[in-house]
Amino acid sequence: MYILIIGKNGQLAYELANSMPAGITAKFLSSHELDISNQAAVHTLIATEQPNAVINAAAYTAVDKAETEQEQAYAVNAKGPQYLAEACQAVGAHLVQVSTDFVFDGTANTPYLPTSATNPVSVYGSSKLAGEQAVQQALPSATIIRTSWVYSSHGNNFVKTMLRLMKEKEQLGVVADQIGAPTWAAGLARVCWQAAQQKPAGIYHWSDAGVASWYDFAVAIQSLARCKGLLNKQIPVNAIATADYPTPAKRPSYSVLSSKQLCQALGISQIHWREQLNAMLNEL
Repeated sequence: MYILIIGKNGQLAYELANSMPAGITAKFLSSHELDISNQAAVHTLIATEQPNAVINAAAYTAVDKAETEQEQAYAVNAKGPQYLAEACQAVGAHLVQVSTDFVFDGTANTPYLPTSATNPVSVYGSSKLAGEQAVQQALPSATIIRTSWVYSSHGNNFVKTMLRLMKEKEQLGVVADQIGAPTWAAGLARVCWQAAQQKPAGIYHWSDAGVASWYDFAVAIQSLARCKGLLNKQIPVNAIATADYPTPAKRPSYSVLSSKQLCQALGISQIHWREQLNAMLNEL
């Protein structure tokens, strides 16, 4: 199989490169090599490359900046996936589109199903939902995978930010009233490879098992990092409310995703987020 990976410099693409299955040839493209918001460029490239599948790991993910940079967010998160889906349709390629828990408003109290009603509360969430809808319209056979709280040993993410702040600060306040599930990008990458090969059509969810608040996640990061010698001191981590830490974009207060359907479709099982965090910290 020949697979194109869009979004070469992101943390998901980094993990895709580290976990490429046997029998697959892949080409990784950065935004400089392919601007997915350029329709003609996307169609030309896909027509030339003739891939069997495309994994779109590119996204505009600056959640707060998106509130003022709406045009950029929609260009990458909505138009880009639409053009990729149209181009894949033209050459008979499968598309794996990665989406987000931010398509939900966070008012649920049980894990969201792929069929649960969407109602994004931020520009970022709205732009990602528009991307999902465009993909489904242009290429109904595509696999859309919503995920949450992604981190990796590569790039910028919550885990690496926490480790840096825990070295610099005397104490930290971390939001305790937003509940979700952390997801190691390495696990997500393996799921994307399987989806590209097995081609389940429709919308699915994937995160690591278990639930956490950002506060729980931060406490676990410090505890495990201390055991591994990544941090040489313990600092107080204080639980704060979302209201105490205002941000330009609103976040869902509950965004746990049910991964059951994807586990069944691909014949896989989830690993608990603590175990995955442990494995990622071992890499560091």
